[in-house]
Amino acid sequence: MTIGLPLFWLIVGVVLCLMELLLPTAFVESALGVSAFAVALIALVPGVPFGIQIGLWMVFSLACLFLLRRLVPQRTPYTLADSTEARTTTEILPGKSGRVLYEGNSWSARCEDETAAIAPDQSVVVVGRRGNTLYVMPESALRS
Repeated sequence: MTIGLPLFWLIVGVVLCLMELLLPTAFVESALGVSAFAVALIALVPGVPFGIQIGLWMVFSLACLFLLRRLVPQRTPYTLADSTEARTTTEILPGKSGRVLYEGNSWSARCEDETAAIAPDQSVVVVGRRGNTLYVMPESALRS
């Protein structure tokens, strides 16, 4: 028993869309599945060669992916909130790194003021982040 090309493209489209449900890929598999549905409609026209159908599927897939990139908003990276409190777990010497406890996790930290030292177990305010290093200032320095 042979299946017709429209049924083949329909099955490919359903499988790709179901794969998106099981293994999310930011709608890439769904775009490929929708393209397969479009080719299934074109395959209903008699005399369209299979090679042309594959080419159309690739063109439709690329078009769907470009549209998808424009329509789906990009994820923005998590940023630190302004003036967030933390507590030093080690001493932070001038120009050196130390450790702070921020949101329940230990982070590498440096004092924003390169000339200031911060003692252990002091409240600090997170003023920025570069990579995995937090830049902090003592609360006492910000109050005065």
